Amino acid sequence: MIPILAVVGPTASGKTALAIDLAERLETEIISADSMQVYKGMEIGTGAPTLEEQARVKHHFVSFLDPGVKFSAGEFERLAREVVIDLNKCGKTAVVVGGSGLYLRALIDGLFDGPGADESLRGQLNTEAEKIGTPAMYERLVRIDPAYAAQIKPTDLKRIVRALEVHAIAGEPLSVLHAQHRAAHPPLESVQFLIDWPRAVLYDRINARVDQMLANGFIDEVRRLDAQGHAPALLRLRSLGYREFLSHIHGHQTLEHATDRMKQLTRNFAKRQLTWFRADKRITWIAMNANMDRRHLADTFLKLFLVS
Repeated sequence: MIPILAVVGPTASGKTALAIDLAERLETEIISADSMQVYKGMEIGTGAPTLEEQARVKHHFVSFLDPGVKFSAGEFERLAREVVIDLNKCGKTAVVVGGSGLYLRALIDGLFDGPGADESLRGQLNTEAEKIGTPAMYERLVRIDPAYAAQIKPTDLKRIVRALEVHAIAGEPLSVLHAQHRAAHPPLESVQFLIDWPRAVLYDRINARVDQMLANGFIDEVRRLDAQGHAPALLRLRSLGYREFLSHIHGHQTLEHATDRMKQLTRNFAKRQLTWFRADKRITWIAMNANMDRRHLADTFLKLFLVS
């Protein structure tokens, strides 16, 4: 299989523009690994590629679902791997771009969370946890699935309950199901690069990006989604800025406060993204500076990719 070329990094780092340059040079297509850009009508607030950019290079998984539709990393893995296979059949590599670490991990390494949720059973397990305590629930998991129990914290009730739920539904330990999934979905070969700006520069780029989103009509986008009845979905998705500007358009906070809050939340999110990517030692970090233009950066990425 032809290795994936992945361009990763925090929000506002310039991933989309660089990925388009790379895909054009490689005469291939882009897989968007962004958990929010999959939704229609949220293009401005999620920083989705514009129609002009999508006309230059075909993008997969951009603006193809209504905000009310739930979409998981597991579903993304299945669909995105199909695209990778189709491109490989044509002798092409897939250029993957995104900042959703879980989606990238799902595509490259495979992801499995067991059978679908049983809300009734999960509720019973959570009620039982309230009665006997998390330590007792963890001890039960140790007896049922010691391998998985060793991978999580004894205080992580959410994962404990999920593992017990899976065992009750499937009759198999979650660790066994994980192993079966990995055997059927082996990791994909990949070359991953991260665009690494100095922290102060990145924060300036984030602030400027939020200002540009507002200039591009972000508030009208939020109003339109609200009028279409998507406010509950926006709150559930917790996509950056939408909660704050829903509050603003309903008169609960000023434009200035909503803007400042969106910038702060986006900076916090960027820090979490960098922490996630730092844990993956396969990623090559490319230090950025103000004098590095996009053409030079694309040349650098391609050279590193071709010798990898």
